[in-house]
Amino acid sequence: MQSTRIEGFIYLAAFALCIPMANWMLGHVGTVCPPNSPCLIPVGFGIMAPSGVLMIGLALVLRDLVQRRLGALWAIGAIVFGAALSAFLAPPALVFASGAAFLLADFAVYTPLQRRRLVLAVVASGLVGLVIDSVLFLQLAFGSLDFLTGQIIGKAWVVLLAIPVIWLLREWDHRRGVQAA
Repeated sequence: MQSTRIEGFIYLAAFALCIPMANWMLGHVGTVCPPNSPCLIPVGFGIMAPSGVLMIGLALVLRDLVQRRLGALWAIGAIVFGAALSAFLAPPALVFASGAAFLLADFAVYTPLQRRRLVLAVVASGLVGLVIDSVLFLQLAFGSLDFLTGQIIGKAWVVLLAIPVIWLLREWDHRRGVQAA
């Protein structure tokens, strides 16, 4: 269906832009921006996280939607493109860390589940992805896991907020007879 392909390209554009936006936010947006450290935002429970965390939580969900509409190769291409855009906005260590974390994070979880249980696939891949992504990113970008709890909480908020939207999308797909890519 042409409309689902267009929808996929909208998800693709939003996903690809999330990565450079998150990397830019790390150096420019936060309630606290300590020297030689990422800018931080509160994520709840008195815990702070690097400011790009919310964009990356959104990117985890969008990546799954890109894969659902356009296929895994498009999702991988979007990761590479987003990392290339990030090279203009962020230091090389952040670009490499975010690209590697996305590429390695959760294709093994989402792909097998998505055709039968979209909501479960997005939640499971989001939760697995947010942990793996956080560990990889923090270690590669900063050489430290100091912000791990905040990263996990911040991304979890976005994944949890996406659940009703994903459920509605699944219902809409069923009514239209749309199948995953």
